[in-house]
Amino acid sequence: MRRMMSAIVALMLLAMPAVHAVQPDEVMSDPVKEGRARELSRELRCMVCQNQSIDDSDAPLARDLRLLVRERIAAGDSNSQVLDFLVARYGEFVLLKPRFERQTMLLWLLAPLLLAGGGFALWRQNRRRVQAGADVPPPLTPEEEARLAALMSDEASSP
Repeated sequence: MRRMMSAIVALMLLAMPAVHAVQPDEVMSDPVKEGRARELSRELRCMVCQNQSIDDSDAPLARDLRLLVRERIAAGDSNSQVLDFLVARYGEFVLLKPRFERQTMLLWLLAPLLLAGGGFALWRQNRRRVQAGADVPPPLTPEEEARLAALMSDEASSP
């Protein structure tokens, strides 16, 4: 019974919608602008939590950043202008998904390059093994041949 209750509680928690940290006093009156603010908030990193967006974080700095985003939107800035302002103020680290630029090229290309390098190394190792004949078994010794012949003659004589 206890396991069943635990399973029900777990399912209820999983079924609940994601809770966002945006406070009611932060919400903009214009739904279009609020939608833009929420979209931008999901792209920005909380500098305190570091692995959460400011939309999900309860940290005071995340609240300040959410208010700053809404302030810039209310002033008429575009999404890219808001992001550029925050990057200029806090650095590239404020973006959860860094831009593909010269400084971040290694960050973006390292994983695919490592994967391609590993695939090439496996292909080359397999090719060397085939060329060396590692898949061909060594010839039988005279003792093994005699034993095999004896086994074969025993099988042939039994019906």
